[in-house]
Amino acid sequence: MAKNNGKSGVMNSFRLSGARSSFKGWKDRLFSGASNDIGIDLGTANTLVYVRGKGIVVNEPSVVAVNEKTGQVVAVGAMAKDMLGRTPAHIKAVRPLVDGVISDFEVTEEMLSYLMNRASAFLPKRFLGPRVVVGVPSGVTNVEVRAVRDATRNAGAREVYIVEQPMAGAIGIRLPVHDPVGSMVIDIGGGTTDIAVISLGGIVRSKNLKIAGDKLNNDIISYIRNEFKILIGETTAEAVKIAVGSVIPDEPMETTIRGRDLITGLPREVVITDSDIREAMSQSIEALVEASKEVLETTPPEILSDVMKRGAYLVGGGALIKGLDALLSDTLRLPVYIADDPLTAIARGAGVILEDIDRFKPVLIESEDDLPSSS
Repeated sequence: MAKNNGKSGVMNSFRLSGARSSFKGWKDRLFSGASNDIGIDLGTANTLVYVRGKGIVVNEPSVVAVNEKTGQVVAVGAMAKDMLGRTPAHIKAVRPLVDGVISDFEVTEEMLSYLMNRASAFLPKRFLGPRVVVGVPSGVTNVEVRAVRDATRNAGAREVYIVEQPMAGAIGIRLPVHDPVGSMVIDIGGGTTDIAVISLGGIVRSKNLKIAGDKLNNDIISYIRNEFKILIGETTAEAVKIAVGSVIPDEPMETTIRGRDLITGLPREVVITDSDIREAMSQSIEALVEASKEVLETTPPEILSDVMKRGAYLVGGGALIKGLDALLSDTLRLPVYIADDPLTAIARGAGVILEDIDRFKPVLIESEDDLPSSS
């Protein structure tokens, strides 16, 4: 009799579980028709927003200008970036994300709300808030994940899913992340570089560096200050990096920069060559290459053989630095490819996840404060 009770209890449990699954599937289908789906690449330098069915509709710098007298947001995105270094005392242009994580919660919330509202303008009005997939750097802590989740919910999201950026980048460039095959992705963003080896829907080995676009800009500012005794700003440094930056010698390039002479205090103009920028960035680039080697050194041999055969893929804005793919290929002794449109790979990956959220559940970051609907 006890055995029958036990079997009956198991059967009831299975029925209850099936009923819950069926109810959740019905609820998800109902809610999906009443809300929009949005993917966000929350970057230190730029934030991209993908809308399901429309593609990438917003690509703005992660900068917010705030009036410190009133506490109101003056501008977000490109308009705020134009204000960097050019604001009066009572207006402050800030980057609410530092090294890929939220440093100013309220300002991040305002920025996300603004960008999500802009994205919603491309879609019909819905009764419920959007379902959102957000990309974050690999290796983030539970506290940092919670901060991103809370900021996105407070900005109006109904459900929030978090995915690591190298995984989203791999999905965005259509690598077989679910297969028992090793894939290597190097995501060089504004605040962080993520180096990850992926297999069977998970990250096998990874390393997160604080060496990325912003660090290279600071290297250029320091080099020009020390060698030419001229002070320049971040915007000028980034423009120089894009214009003549390279990591291996090629055809000679040069550009003119203007800044403040540190000796006289007056404006001065100098000509900068590609070799100057190469020397300025050399230590950071060397550290990035060494980190890539360290990841490969700890990768299981079967997966390593897959990576050797299939190659590594560069995504993120840093992938566009001239000669970086060739330098990595020579040093790591494997093919290195620049992904198609590397700047948008992570946002596109978030969009692919939104197309079939149930299939990609295993690649998402789970945390203890997940809502029942997203667990």
